[in-house]
Amino acid sequence: MRLHRELGLQLVGCLSKEGSEHRGPKGIPIIGAYDDLTDVLQKMEIDQVMVCLPLEDNALLPQIMEQIGDALVDVRIVPDIYQFVTLGGEIEEFEGLPVINLRSTQLDGFNLIAKRCLDVLLGTLLLFFLSPLLLLLALIVKITSRGPILFKQERVSVDGSKFSILKFRTMRVDAEERGPGWTTKGDNRVTSIGRFLRQWSLDELPQLVNVIRGDMSMVGPRPERPVFIKEFRKRIPRYMLRHKVPAGITGWAQINGWRGDTSIDKRIECDLYYIENWSLFLDLKILFLTIFRGFRNRNAY
Repeated sequence: MRLHRELGLQLVGCLSKEGSEHRGPKGIPIIGAYDDLTDVLQKMEIDQVMVCLPLEDNALLPQIMEQIGDALVDVRIVPDIYQFVTLGGEIEEFEGLPVINLRSTQLDGFNLIAKRCLDVLLGTLLLFFLSPLLLLLALIVKITSRGPILFKQERVSVDGSKFSILKFRTMRVDAEERGPGWTTKGDNRVTSIGRFLRQWSLDELPQLVNVIRGDMSMVGPRPERPVFIKEFRKRIPRYMLRHKVPAGITGWAQINGWRGDTSIDKRIECDLYYIENWSLFLDLKILFLTIFRGFRNRNAY
């Protein structure tokens, strides 16, 4: 049954004596106005009433419930809150009261534990098997440029928590004397070996330690620096929602080519898709595809 206040009232006044049928949006029949509800319930065999009031008509709900009265029908209310839903919504219960969650993720409870177990297991195995490569890269970084082997930088992860991300150093020690900034094509701050490491994402391998420590996950939105987050959240809608899950070494955006010097908007779109559709299977799929799509980065300078 569909009751539509405005169209119903306009059409009831011009119904022909033969009772010709009128239809609303998408061809759904209009069988009356709100005030006709009691008569409709008495004359028609109705099992369920779906109350779908537009937000501006919520004040009519008591009147509608009064008309339904003690009729033996199931009553369901569909609140007009779609415009406020920013992540997958769900209905919860709090002290016996129904609560609509407008911003929910699947990463909670057992799912969060399962993801963490996968991170620790996979992170430990990769760190063990890749340790010879890590030692070799560390030696190359040390002998090809002055400065520390590892580079630490503040990044932001789940719920806005900050941590120090680990990378192989790919730039000169004085690279940010004039302040933070994006690397650009032909950037002379990048070392010769650093350019190779960045193009093949080998500089990210020390982040396996971040994963084991719990700073990051194997899969998730790439963590960003606080200084850039302040800028992005001003001009990109829903940007901060990417921090509803742990940051990751790889992610949906990365395997789809949105990394390095590419569209921030497209990257956020992919991050939100990942959050809304998260599953352990999706994490495994991303990890598998990273082998083929996630290492070579033509947009990394």
